Amino acid sequence: MKKRLFANKYTALTTAVVTVAALFGCNKYLDVVPDNVVTIDNAFTLKREAEKYLFTCYSFLPTENQPITSIGFMAGDECWLPRSGVFFNNTIWDIAKGNQNKVNPFANYWDGTNGLYAGLRHCNIFLDNISDANKVYDLEPDLRSQWLGEVEFLKAYYHFYLLRNYGPIPIAEKALPISSTPDQVRVKRAPVDSVVNYIVSLLDDAAEKLPMKITDVANEAGRITKPIALAVKARVLVMAASPLFNGNNDFSALKNQDGESLFSAAYDAAKWQRAATAAKEAIDVAHQAGLELYKFTGLNKLSDTTRVQMSIRNAICERWNSELIWGSTRNVSLTSQSPDYIQSICMGQIDPRAPINLAAYNQLCAPLKIAQQFYTDHGVPINEDKTYNFSNFTELRTATPAERFNLATGYQTARLNFDREPRFYADLGFDGSVWYMQNSITGSDSATYTVEAKQGQRMNEVNTDYINMTGYWIKKLVNWKFAFSGTVNSATSENYPWPMFRLADLYLLYAEAQNEAAGPSEDVYTYLDRVRERAGLKGVVASWSQYSNSPGKPLTKEGLREIIRRERLIEMAFEGSRLWDLRRWKEAAIELNKPITGWDRTQAAAAGYYRVVNIYPQKFIAPRDYFWPIREYEISVNPMLVQNTGW
Repeated sequence: MKKRLFANKYTALTTAVVTVAALFGCNKYLDVVPDNVVTIDNAFTLKREAEKYLFTCYSFLPTENQPITSIGFMAGDECWLPRSGVFFNNTIWDIAKGNQNKVNPFANYWDGTNGLYAGLRHCNIFLDNISDANKVYDLEPDLRSQWLGEVEFLKAYYHFYLLRNYGPIPIAEKALPISSTPDQVRVKRAPVDSVVNYIVSLLDDAAEKLPMKITDVANEAGRITKPIALAVKARVLVMAASPLFNGNNDFSALKNQDGESLFSAAYDAAKWQRAATAAKEAIDVAHQAGLELYKFTGLNKLSDTTRVQMSIRNAICERWNSELIWGSTRNVSLTSQSPDYIQSICMGQIDPRAPINLAAYNQLCAPLKIAQQFYTDHGVPINEDKTYNFSNFTELRTATPAERFNLATGYQTARLNFDREPRFYADLGFDGSVWYMQNSITGSDSATYTVEAKQGQRMNEVNTDYINMTGYWIKKLVNWKFAFSGTVNSATSENYPWPMFRLADLYLLYAEAQNEAAGPSEDVYTYLDRVRERAGLKGVVASWSQYSNSPGKPLTKEGLREIIRRERLIEMAFEGSRLWDLRRWKEAAIELNKPITGWDRTQAAAAGYYRVVNIYPQKFIAPRDYFWPIREYEISVNPMLVQNTGW
């Protein structure tokens, strides 16, 4: 009797059929799941059928580029939306609003419709069968090895994703047979350190089998490579060495039913050295694969100011650019005639020739505190720069012709928006700012689009759902080729794979780990300063010694730690990194208890508009909210599971 694909008895999940999707006519592996009537015997008879099962394993990758599904993007404090409505009911945004619960949890990757244990079961079935050289007789040995490496990576990544969400988790090492007894499927959670070591072991095994780069870019771009596996290993180990997991007493009472501790309360400095070693190895391999920080080289007519901003913006939005270690095509639009949702939701009505075009949803915005976190143009925080006074950041000031590449000449805007670093102007649009696009009105950056956001102006409020609540648009995620189509409600753009991992991220992870392991050093400064140099800033030592009221900060481990963390928050802004960083640093209880604020969009005059208004009173309960709850039903059906602290 043939065995049929069956749900994991532990999670009680079934596999859904997912529609085939492709980016630019390729990369279909990310969204294919075989019909749930396919037999395992048939799935691993021929290469063609086995490849479909490989696509199944990929299909469980969480979608990171959509506000409705991305935890890092919308469960924190970096992005905000208009009022709850038809677009945003019962989404991950509810976590940011303090509505997480254990009866029907949001972002339920344990056993929900996106349950990763179902994905892990598919990975285990694939590995069991492809490891057998007697199966899939027409599969070449080299390709067999590569496929095993890809799925070993996916298995590691799904465990990592669960660990990041829930803390200690059950390890899904093997697919349980359908004949398993109730006791066999009632598994318990494994200690954090055991889970981390298991993930790292899988990633090491995978890296040995994976190619350095994808050669068939047209059909396979986005498939897993050795640089991806080693970069994710570095991310896992940096997380494991961070305060949430390393020497944290908050979860000392979290134990299995047999008394086994799930968190080690003892701090282990060696974890930082292990993380630093892994990050440096990942950097070296990325360089061997030809990866480098992206810099914009086109259009000679651009000013140096705009050129730096285009390097920052296009490090995200240029497809398969030189910096991209791992790009995901999950849920990216299939046609160039329809910009993917993330671009539309970030875009405002910047084009005066299309003032009623609703292709710009005008909704996703950055809170005021995110605008405040960017440096001055001297590369230091606004409250540290001894040459500028930002104490009255709401004070009005008029932009001069010398500032024309950042601000509209003659326009009044707040003091906060002047004298800021290039990433501030590259990442954010705001009242009075310049927004350069490929189809700018004159074809150059000397007279391009400007943002007008006060009451009655074109970007203030299109209708009751198309609203920017804070006054800061997320320009960073909008491809510079976005163009409105006349006065109809459509636009064109160039879609791009979501940056799951960039080289700048890896540089900053290494700088952080190496500083924690051994303190300030030339190696730490080197990789930190490479990121800053691309952003148009001087190195940290030079910037702080010349402009900061704390000139010695980069010279101590504690001071450099603060700088590196701030650098991550700025460089990785709006890429889904901030929430995870705040959590692993144990700073979420500070930042996520601050209110969401913005400018007063109900005012038409500048003096009224530039008043700070409270939009939402965020609430984060520590230590409970550092990890999601396991659904209450799962606890009731599996007495071996213990619930997370506080839930």
